[in-house]
Amino acid sequence: MNREIEVKLYRLLIENKMTYQELADKTGLSLRTISVLVNNKMERIPKAALIKLADAFELEDIRDLIDFKK
Repeated sequence: MNREIEVKLYRLLIENKMTYQELADKTGLSLRTISVLVNNKMERIPKAALIKLADAFELEDIRDLIDFKK
């Protein structure tokens, strides 16, 4: 079985009516990093980045941010 991990950042941005720039300002992550994450192009995501994103969206469950692609 060939699994992929999906970063659900685009959906979170839409649901929260937030721009890439607003998320960058809130997390301290670069616009490029946000763009790469939104497009699911990043091979390795630093734990610190996941924590910043979870904090920005006030997530309690990591599966609200990343999950196996269905």
